[in-house]
Amino acid sequence: MKVTRRHMLKQGAAAGTAIVASALGPDGAEAAPAASEPFPIGLNTSTLRAQKLPIVEVVDIAAKAGYQAIEVWVDELERHVKSGGTLKDLNKRIRDHGLAVTGAIAFYEWMVDDDARRATGFAKAKRYMAQLGEIGTTHLAAPPCGDVKNVDLLRAAERYRELIEMGQAFNVVPAIEIWGPAKNLHRLGQAVLVALEAHHPSACILPDVYHLYKGGSGLSDIGKLNPNLLAGFHLNDYPADPPREKIADRHRVYPGDGIAPLARLIRDLRSIGYHGPLSIELFNPTYARQDPLVVATTALAKTRAVIRAALATSSG
Repeated sequence: MKVTRRHMLKQGAAAGTAIVASALGPDGAEAAPAASEPFPIGLNTSTLRAQKLPIVEVVDIAAKAGYQAIEVWVDELERHVKSGGTLKDLNKRIRDHGLAVTGAIAFYEWMVDDDARRATGFAKAKRYMAQLGEIGTTHLAAPPCGDVKNVDLLRAAERYRELIEMGQAFNVVPAIEIWGPAKNLHRLGQAVLVALEAHHPSACILPDVYHLYKGGSGLSDIGKLNPNLLAGFHLNDYPADPPREKIADRHRVYPGDGIAPLARLIRDLRSIGYHGPLSIELFNPTYARQDPLVVATTALAKTRAVIRAALATSSG
C-alpha cells in the first residue's frame, strides 16, 4: 500500500487519541505524574497557541492532561484581562489545579544599544513582571529582541543585571533566552557569558533544544553547566529534514519523534543535579489542526517515554 501524507496524519491523530485514552482515567480525570519523575514537566502554552484558546481553557487542558506546570505568554494574560477576567481569578484557577507557573514568554528590547528603544523595552518588562507577579510566575524569558548584532556582550551583561534588579520587586527573575536564528545570543556560550558577567546570584539562562540546534551549539555541553544557571529548559525535537540552516519553529516535533539527542540531554541534566522544569514548547501547524487535549496529552506522554528510556539506559 502506498503511504500518503494524509494517511500518516490520520494514523498520527488516531495514535494521539489512543494516548489520551491511556493517559486519562476511565472517568476522564487527569493522570497522576509518575512517582519517580525526575523533573516537573510543564506545558508552554505556545504548543496550543494556534488554537487561539482563552488562557483559562489552556490551564484546564494542562491540568487534565497531567502536567505539573505551565509556561504562559504575557499577551495571553492581557487578553484574559481585556475580556473581563482578572489575574487574581486566573491565579486561583491555576493553583486549584495544582499547577505552578514556572515561566513566561514576552518580547522586549532589553539588550539593544539604542537608549530610547532600550528604555521602552525596560518599561515593557516592568509591566510584564508586575502582571506575572500576580500569578506567582518564577521567571520571565529575556530573548535577544531587536537590533543586537553588534551589542558587546559585557554591556549586555550590565543591562541584564539591571533587568534582574528590576524584577526583584515582583519576585520574577528574567532568564536569558537563547535564540538560534538571532544575530547575537544564539549560542550557549554567549548566554553563559552574559549570565556570569552580570555578577548577580539570580542570573540564569533558558536553553531550548531547537534553538541550541539552530544556533549551532547543540546539546553536548549541557553536562558542563552548573544546574543553578538553568532557569528551565524548553523541550522539543527536530527532524533530519530540512537541514539546520533551513529549519524553522514550525518544524519542531514531539520529543522522541525527531533526531535530537534527547537521551543524552536527560542523562546530562540528571548528572549535573538539575531538578528544575522541562517545558514542552512546540509550534507545529499539524498539531494545531488537532484536538488540543490530544496534543497536550500526546506531548506529555512522549516526553515521559523519552525520560524513562534515557534513565533506564543510564542505569542498565
